[in-house]
Amino acid sequence: MKTRAGLVAGGCLLMAYAVGGALTDADVSPGGVLIFLAAVLVGHDVVWMAAVLAVGAALTRVPPRCRSTLRTATIAAAAVTVVGLPLALGFGRSADNTSVLPLPYGRNLVAVLLAVAGTTLLACVVRRRAAADRKESERPTEGRP
Repeated sequence: MKTRAGLVAGGCLLMAYAVGGALTDADVSPGGVLIFLAAVLVGHDVVWMAAVLAVGAALTRVPPRCRSTLRTATIAAAAVTVVGLPLALGFGRSADNTSVLPLPYGRNLVAVLLAVAGTTLLACVVRRRAAADRKESERPTEGRP
C-alpha cells in the first residue's frame, strides 16, 4: 500500500509540474492543448479500447492451451505495429531526400509480423503435440490389471 501511495504522489507531482510549465509558457495555447487531450482521450477510449475488447473477445474462442501464447503474440504484434507503422507509411519523409528513411519499412514490418505469427503457430503446434503425447502416456495399457 505504501508503494501505491508513493506512486500516486509521484504521479501527482509530475502532473502538477507539467501543468505549471504549460501555464507559465508563453508559447502554449490552452485551447490547442485541450483539443489535443480530447483527441487522445477519444482515440484511446473509443478506438484503442474497442479494438482491445474485440480482440479479447475473439481470443476466448481459442483453445485454452494456445490462449496464452496467442495473447503474447497479439501484444507483441500490436507493439511492433505501433512502432513500425509510422515508418512504414513514411509520414514526414521528403520525396527528394532518399537518405531519410532509406529502408523498405513496409516489407520489413510485414516480415516481422509474419515471424511473430509463424513462431506463434509453431508454439501452438508444439503444445498440442506435447498435450497429445501426455494423454497417450497416461492411458492404461490393456494387459495391466
